Amino acid sequence: MKELRELTAKHPWNLMTTSADEGQFLNMLLKLINAKNTMEIGVYTGYSLLSTALALPDDGKILAMDINRENYELGLPVIQKAGVAHKIEFKEGPAMPVLDKLVEDEKNHGSYDFIFVDADKDNYLNYHKRLIELVKVGGLIGYDNTLWNGSVVAPPDAPLRKYVRYYRDFVLELNKALAVDPRIEICMLPVGDGITLCRRVK
Repeated sequence: MKELRELTAKHPWNLMTTSADEGQFLNMLLKLINAKNTMEIGVYTGYSLLSTALALPDDGKILAMDINRENYELGLPVIQKAGVAHKIEFKEGPAMPVLDKLVEDEKNHGSYDFIFVDADKDNYLNYHKRLIELVKVGGLIGYDNTLWNGSVVAPPDAPLRKYVRYYRDFVLELNKALAVDPRIEICMLPVGDGITLCRRVK
């Protein structure tokens, strides 16, 4: 984990990485729920992916999706060194068509123990509509960056970086939608940039 953190720190987009405390939290959480079949949308260099892979049993599986294979391959040697690459099925490209295909086949419904989303914030709600079908009752979906640099509680006229301001409304919309979704119970944690855990109850 340390090796991948250090490697990622040298990348120009390093602010996209999952924080060390969040990686540790995810690892423990997955062990506690005995997760075996998982999914990750948004991989970057694979820090949260490695954290997940290390937590899963030897026959555990992760369907990992990202639009950039190059970043994933940057971290892949470290994942291979950790001996967990065989648990990962990586798909390059947008996640939505893959999710639509999965939802089409009823045998995939309720088949995932845990799903982690750290990707395009403007699509989080679209992902949620599909993921709620794929996660099992009692399973978890984790949405990353739900505090979005603290901007979700900032006054409307607060000075924010352009990309923070642009995505803030999408994150706020997601947070409001999750809070009233009767199919889940939620827990928002101030770990990393905020992670909201959604446990499917029906």
